[in-house]
Amino acid sequence: MSIVVTAATGHLGRLVVEQLLEQVPAGEVTAVVRDEAKAAGLAARGVRIAVADYNAPETFDGVFAAGDKVLLISGNEFDKGRVRQHAGVIGAAKAAGVALLAYTSAPASLHAALTDDHRATEELLTASGLPYSLLRNGWYHENYTGNLAPVLEHGAVVAAAGEGRVSSASRADYAAAAVAVLTGEGHENTAYELGGDEAWSFAEYAAELSRATGREIVYNAVPVETMKGILAGAGLPAPLVEIFAEVDTRIEKGELVVTTGDLSRLTGRPTTPLREAIATALAS
Repeated sequence: MSIVVTAATGHLGRLVVEQLLEQVPAGEVTAVVRDEAKAAGLAARGVRIAVADYNAPETFDGVFAAGDKVLLISGNEFDKGRVRQHAGVIGAAKAAGVALLAYTSAPASLHAALTDDHRATEELLTASGLPYSLLRNGWYHENYTGNLAPVLEHGAVVAAAGEGRVSSASRADYAAAAVAVLTGEGHENTAYELGGDEAWSFAEYAAELSRATGREIVYNAVPVETMKGILAGAGLPAPLVEIFAEVDTRIEKGELVVTTGDLSRLTGRPTTPLREAIATALAS
């Protein structure tokens, strides 16, 4: 039996593998990657490497074995048919007879075009007959702290989210939840609504940036059409402009507030505070 992680050299996947290696022998972990060279470090530590591509379902033949526990990390290629990509992995897992397939989805409270692929994948997975766990990850701190340069340059956080709040957590927190499911028992046919312990507003985010930097950072709440113009001006493709702008409007409606406490319960510790994520980002 192996614990198999797809997209294992991505931002989330690498964190999952690293945390798995703290709990299980490397020989019991399989990292599924598109580029074997990027996984050389993992291979050197004894992790089994499998090369497969979401866009070529046949490459997953033989990747899984009966009794495996699998983490299917959702694809990020919005223009390549993510549901079709995920379906290929689910089909291969079913054919192999895996013991559990966990899928990184989106909060049930979020009603945006971004979630359509997730809901369709959830339907495929629950209809497959495979034991499943739906890891409905909320927003990552890194969605905001991952690129602070424009914010610091202009002294402003700009969003079309009004006074809406976000229950974000760090990628490492979500990785820890996935590891808990993959290494624990009793997670078959479950759905977890995952988010940070403390929701924050963009005004509070700006205030924390001000405190951490010693500079005045303000929050500029703008209309959604203005936000679209800003995103387009930054060079984002039109489909992503629509997705990110819509998410802001959903934040204003409260759809990214998660109050279940599932994330801290799964990990056995409080989630990473936003202020800590800001400090880490500024230090780097």
